[in-house]
Amino acid sequence: MTQPGGVPFTERTPRVSAARKLLRRRFADSERRFLAEGPQAVREALTAGVVIELFGTASGLERLEVPRGTRVSVVTDAGLASLTETVQPQGVVAVCSYVDVPLAAALDPAPRLVAVLAEIRDPGNAGTVLRTADAAGAGAVLFTDASVDPYNGKCVRSTAGSLFHLDVVRGCSPLEAVAALRAAGLQVFATTGYGAENLDDLADAGRLAAPTAWLLGSEAHGLPPELLEAADARVRVPVHGRAESLNLAAAAAVCLYASASHQRRKGAAT
Repeated sequence: MTQPGGVPFTERTPRVSAARKLLRRRFADSERRFLAEGPQAVREALTAGVVIELFGTASGLERLEVPRGTRVSVVTDAGLASLTETVQPQGVVAVCSYVDVPLAAALDPAPRLVAVLAEIRDPGNAGTVLRTADAAGAGAVLFTDASVDPYNGKCVRSTAGSLFHLDVVRGCSPLEAVAALRAAGLQVFATTGYGAENLDDLADAGRLAAPTAWLLGSEAHGLPPELLEAADARVRVPVHGRAESLNLAAAAAVCLYASASHQRRKGAAT
């Protein structure tokens, strides 16, 4: 598979150079486009219909079923490497349209489960939480204004394609998000190792079956005081062994899956 003329594009080809600019956030924001790297992310982007152009080596493109009408550009290994941030590129990179939606759109109709990332600046953690939220059946993930950009390359890779599966809100105010979530009928729980409420006790009391948004803070600093105060409950995940605490991704998984499990049980019983 090659372009007309049979010559793959190189890192100096104008189309490749133009796409490479999307690695810079300022340019990506101005174009509302970003790069998704690797077969899994690209497959999900193709399914979502947000791929503008697909770059890949000949061998990398052979691993994909590309819909008819997709603009495909074959590149050399060096050309592909210029579009990636990884040491070992995975053969394909897609130029994608931004997928974030306004907060009001994400809450209409209101989802039953939401993850709110507040001041989470590590892209790997943020992407993993988004992937976990998707697996747990959440309807939306909110990246507040002090959190990492969801289009950060490492964050996109860490989502393993889940970025294209649910509503993503970008750059909202944390306190405004809490107010909007509550107005949409969700209870808002803040995760903290020093919470007055125990996750197991909430489960036993049936409180996890209601529509819920989980506030998740940075692993280093946790949630800011104003968000802890704004939440309906401050919840700790019980630690039964000798570990000092759970990391962010593990705590998020426990909380999101606890809610998902109880919501599904309630749905099956009604």
